[in-house]
Amino acid sequence: MSPWYASAYRESSDEEHVKQLQDEAKKISVDNKIVHQKDYKELCESLGDGDAPKHFIFSIPHGGVGDKTVDGLEPYLKKGDVIIDCSNEFWENTEKRQKRLDPKGIHYIGCGVSGGYQSARSGPSCSPGGSEEGLKAVMPFLKQIAAKDGKGRPCVERVGPGGSGHYFKMVHNGIEQGMMSVLAEVWYILTTGLQLSYEEVAKIFESWNKEGPLHDCFLVSIGVDVCRTKNDKGEYVLAHVRDKVVQDVDESEGTGYWTCEQAVMHHVPAASIVTAHLFRCASADAARRIAIQKSFSGGVTPQPIKVEDKEKFIQDLQMSTYICFLMCFAQGMHIIKKMDQKKGWKLNYSNILQIWRGGCIIQADHITDLLQRMYDRNDHDDDDILSNREVGGELSKNAQALKNVVLKSIEADMYVPSLSQSWEFYKYSSSTELPTQFMEAELDYFGAHMFDLKEGPPGKPQTGERHFEWKPAKGIFDKSPSKL
Repeated sequence: MSPWYASAYRESSDEEHVKQLQDEAKKISVDNKIVHQKDYKELCESLGDGDAPKHFIFSIPHGGVGDKTVDGLEPYLKKGDVIIDCSNEFWENTEKRQKRLDPKGIHYIGCGVSGGYQSARSGPSCSPGGSEEGLKAVMPFLKQIAAKDGKGRPCVERVGPGGSGHYFKMVHNGIEQGMMSVLAEVWYILTTGLQLSYEEVAKIFESWNKEGPLHDCFLVSIGVDVCRTKNDKGEYVLAHVRDKVVQDVDESEGTGYWTCEQAVMHHVPAASIVTAHLFRCASADAARRIAIQKSFSGGVTPQPIKVEDKEKFIQDLQMSTYICFLMCFAQGMHIIKKMDQKKGWKLNYSNILQIWRGGCIIQADHITDLLQRMYDRNDHDDDDILSNREVGGELSKNAQALKNVVLKSIEADMYVPSLSQSWEFYKYSSSTELPTQFMEAELDYFGAHMFDLKEGPPGKPQTGERHFEWKPAKGIFDKSPSKL
């Protein structure tokens, strides 16, 4: 296997950041492995001029920065060299660079990496996509650095060709947003609705993470730490965190928006994911919310939730969190499947689930096991995950718990956009009598958009075969000449 190198080069010659990296390396006694190069030429020449392929890894902001990096490297690259882009890059940018470099025999691997900055030390989840030859070259290395699951298996798999690796990671982040919104809403119900202390909530999350359908769930596990951590004054850090998420609005992160865009573009009703993204966007401008609160004469103030059996309600919260998480997974997989069909990637879903078994933000072992059983069944339907007995059975079994939580929460004016939308998604996904019947009639009335008859077969999602003249259209030339 050829050598692998990581560069400490920064185009902006930001000496402060380079020094910070070197200082961190010194703390763990690897400073002799960090070399600061002044430019791309020096970097590439330092790797030798032999025939052995050179391998480069970078993780940088998405967009133009990646293009500039390729611009800088390209003059010094040779056939067989490999670039692994571990950024949260837009998948079309990845494919654009692949088309640019492929004719020269240079492999550009779009490798989604999950786990946050801490995973750089403990091992990330990796989703590489690109040419078969390029993937073959990078997999031994990625298996070494990737996080390991409970059975010691690396959390990395070849996703597929082109930009599939970055697409898979993009949807991971969309699922992540849905899950985070659900858990934040549940935390708020526990603390504001049931008026439990941070320590009491930490104990609840701790118990959920140990056993039950939320066991070994990363977001639940770090929720314990978030609830318990105190500063040097003995105060809960969480108590001082302002209620705004800004990374989508300041465009430092694009994957959530891209996932929502893909859901709408491919006509996938990813209600839990899209609602979570809109909630984050609404939270970002705290000053605006303060101004609107005044305009709304104080707005709506949440009240304590009144329940007869608090322990039973907390159990309902646990099951609600679980099935809302499961719906986020299902919606995300539906988005991936649509693009897979469009691009002809031919993804192996049973295999790529391994990527989400450790090191990633959406790690949820029970859900991954459930989906694994579904995908391994020969007669499963991966076009519609909800129609499979493994998923459908879990949702229907726990739906009443979610309904109870939503009803009680709305009654107390809790903020539950993702919980409530997940409940609505569950309802309308399984209904055969929707109010869209009336919408379809009005569309046909004013636009002759056609419709199908109830008496016939359900048909496919395509234009209906019937039109009715609800009211003959008339214009000025239909009037008598004397009135013109």
